[in-house]
Amino acid sequence: KLASLALPETTFFNVTTDNGIQMDARMTKPLNFDARKKYPVLFHVYGEPWGVVATDQWVGLYELFMAQQGFVVISIDNRGTPTLKGSDWRKSIYQKVGVINTDDQAAAAKKVLATYDFLDRDRVNVWGWSGGGSMTQNLLFRYPDVYQTGVAVAGVANQLFYDNIYQERYMGLPSEDKEKFIEGSPVTYAKNLEGNLLLIHGTGDDNVHYQNMEYLVNELIRHNKQFDMMA
Repeated sequence: KLASLALPETTFFNVTTDNGIQMDARMTKPLNFDARKKYPVLFHVYGEPWGVVATDQWVGLYELFMAQQGFVVISIDNRGTPTLKGSDWRKSIYQKVGVINTDDQAAAAKKVLATYDFLDRDRVNVWGWSGGGSMTQNLLFRYPDVYQTGVAVAGVANQLFYDNIYQERYMGLPSEDKEKFIEGSPVTYAKNLEGNLLLIHGTGDDNVHYQNMEYLVNELIRHNKQFDMMA
């Protein structure tokens, strides 16, 4: 039945940043796409060792819906994600979760925005869930020159609050390198928020505890930052 529908076009490509990192990416364009026009951009991010987003598979209706609303939807897999690029790629994120992946995403976004004239640099949005929520927060806080609006769902605002089975696997022990946990945590940079931020978090989340949301909210309020939230 889907074959009979007019669905937005999805293409796959590579992004090579100015520092020579090549990343896999996918782009979904609106129906009746016109390269002479300017389209708002929505980056769907994750960027951690658990999974990838630039995959050649069905990703659900949300991406297609946003494309139907006139957005160009882009997903990019940075260093540290489980793409087929070898062990050095996978291990590069060790003790750098929230740092190397955030820098890669921003560098890739800058390259994409500079490459495609149909992307509107003044309407750049980003969203993600869980690790993608953390990424969204980090990108808004650390790269306000690139991203204007973000929707962060169930983000890990403070890496010290997340379970040791995952976090210590990729970050080491907080008793030995606590500063690395702090460096990669979005809450560390909350004072830099300039754009529009919507935080969404379930109060009964037993994976990314709601404590993350409250901790980040308190920090944003402390710095007199405007934001929206849903819990």
